[in-house]
Amino acid sequence: MQKLLGLGSYQTGWTMLHRYRTAMIRPGREVLTGRVEVDETFLGSAQPGVRGRGALGKTLVVVAVELRDPRGYGRARMSVIDDAAAATLHKFLVNTVEPGSTVVTDGWAAYPKACRDWFVHEPHPVSGSGHDAHELLPAVHRVASLCKRWLLGTHQGGVLPEHTQSYLEEFCFRFNRRHSRARGLLFYRLLQYAAGAPPLTYRQLVANPRPESDQAARSGRAAIPARQPRPATPRPALAGRREPRLRPRGDGSEMDSPHQELPAANFCDAGL
Repeated sequence: MQKLLGLGSYQTGWTMLHRYRTAMIRPGREVLTGRVEVDETFLGSAQPGVRGRGALGKTLVVVAVELRDPRGYGRARMSVIDDAAAATLHKFLVNTVEPGSTVVTDGWAAYPKACRDWFVHEPHPVSGSGHDAHELLPAVHRVASLCKRWLLGTHQGGVLPEHTQSYLEEFCFRFNRRHSRARGLLFYRLLQYAAGAPPLTYRQLVANPRPESDQAARSGRAAIPARQPRPATPRPALAGRREPRLRPRGDGSEMDSPHQELPAANFCDAGL
């Protein structure tokens, strides 16, 4: 994006994209309804040690996907969570799923308590079933797999845990509008949301404003040395050609509507 728009720095392009990501959450968006699959997954590169729920150095994410009858998937929601305790999962379900809906999960012990008095719980324990997890819960595993492939392919896996939620919102924005008749209308709708979003500064967007050297000193690891500028090499003068004289400018410097309501786009908005 920096090269495409001719921006002066990577920071400017990064800030622009994150401002758009914050606008991808429509205020008052509808919750998921009907039968909803819910499960957790981990995002991050391979780390030594145990796998699964006890893995270290990864980001825990809970995924919820609507199930369509007789087949197919509806909208998706993804959120970074600190743990898979019943209180944490209950908070996510209350904010994401309509009360009274059927929540389809695996056999994790925290889900019955998380669904109690709010949702109809439909557990599918993996152990002893003779099936793999992706066979019992295909929707959440497919969405999680697509998200991981998108992060590894488009973003080359270069997503910090502090900013993971912003990238999850972008993925859900794209996934929930995958059936739009015109792909250009996605950007049109995003501009509508961005026009009504509050302004944000770089300091408000960045997760850790401390420089890399300060972070390295606090963590005890060696800091990455700054890239040294390459010394300028004199250009050889061309034979028979006079170099032009540059005359300084007199001022000594260079100078580098009201909001209008956009008409409603003609495509399904149910995804956000």
